[in-house]
Amino acid sequence: MALGYDDTPILADSGYHVHDGNRPQPPVVVSGTESFGDLPPSDAIVLFNGASLAAWSGGNGAAEWKIENGTMEVVPKTGDITTLESFGNIQLHIEWMSPIEVKGDGQGRGNSGVFLMDRYEIQVLDCYNNPTYADGTTGGIYGQYPPLVNACRRPGEWQAYDILWEVPHWNEEGSLISPAYITVLHNGVLLHHHKALQGATGHRNIPGYTPHGDAPIRLQDHGDLVRYRNIWVRRLKDYDHS
Repeated sequence: MALGYDDTPILADSGYHVHDGNRPQPPVVVSGTESFGDLPPSDAIVLFNGASLAAWSGGNGAAEWKIENGTMEVVPKTGDITTLESFGNIQLHIEWMSPIEVKGDGQGRGNSGVFLMDRYEIQVLDCYNNPTYADGTTGGIYGQYPPLVNACRRPGEWQAYDILWEVPHWNEEGSLISPAYITVLHNGVLLHHHKALQGATGHRNIPGYTPHGDAPIRLQDHGDLVRYRNIWVRRLKDYDHS
């Protein structure tokens, strides 16, 4: 089975094709026994507390994902959901679970995504004994950088991302003066440390930047029954460059 592509553009910083099937796989690590579901910090903005989707919107207005047993679950074909609030520099905590019933392989297994500022994706995928192209692996900066390691838990077990996000900046002429930076921990294991993004993420294309302001967080409906819970965010004003 081919894991990726060899007919996509080449990323200038690595020499690999976008979604290159020959790019080395992240080594597997066991994340330990860290538990989740803790209360958010006192200054956090709670985006999902298990009871309401009031902080989210969908393509047709209200978010149409299902709430069950304190979690939200993707309802396929209802579309992505986005926060009503827009954000800049943030600390984001989000817990997710791939379906217990394993179906498909590669990108077709437990696929979703967390998009910062509506355009920069951290991949959500079931990569427990499920190889795919390295820059599309769980926790990867999609189409740009594989994670340092694969810290996936078994399907049906809760997992967590803790993300520190710094926004990109442009000058008055619209030229980029500072890229977006991201730090990502998956189940307490470091995947990316202050990594500079090459631009907005996409499928089979070279990333690039277009000037923008604060924007919502988006969760992806990729057709799989991925669940989310315990989502909160903290605004990080200290990182502002203005």
